[in-house]
Amino acid sequence: MKTLNDIINWIIQSGLLVWLFYFGFAVGKPFIESKIKHAKTTQEQALWELALQLAMTAVNSRVGKNISGQEKFAQAVAEVQSYLTAKGLHIDTKQIQAAVQSAYEMSMLTPTVNPNEKIDVKQAVVPAGTVKAIDPKEVA
Repeated sequence: MKTLNDIINWIIQSGLLVWLFYFGFAVGKPFIESKIKHAKTTQEQALWELALQLAMTAVNSRVGKNISGQEKFAQAVAEVQSYLTAKGLHIDTKQIQAAVQSAYEMSMLTPTVNPNEKIDVKQAVVPAGTVKAIDPKEVA
């Protein structure tokens, strides 16, 4: 027992305990920081996917309504923003607008028409998957 007490006293008096603590902190800190960064990235990605799904639902629910496109866009943005706010999630309004615009362009229910092109009656419907979506990284 005396030998065990002598070993413990030597560890405390020699500074080995302090060195072990410092070494553990120096090695563990980058590991912990990388885990925190990964968790934030994953959380942001999930939040963006949720915003896109909400925007798609909001856009599809307004197809066929007898209101202007600007009103549909404003209502869809307001609906997505109010849902996210009610759940305690906060996204910039510009990003929500980008998500709604992207949902509008990806929706097969809402064809996109170029105003400079003459519309051929036989080709009035735009084939699915031909409209380029907005990249949210370029908007924000």
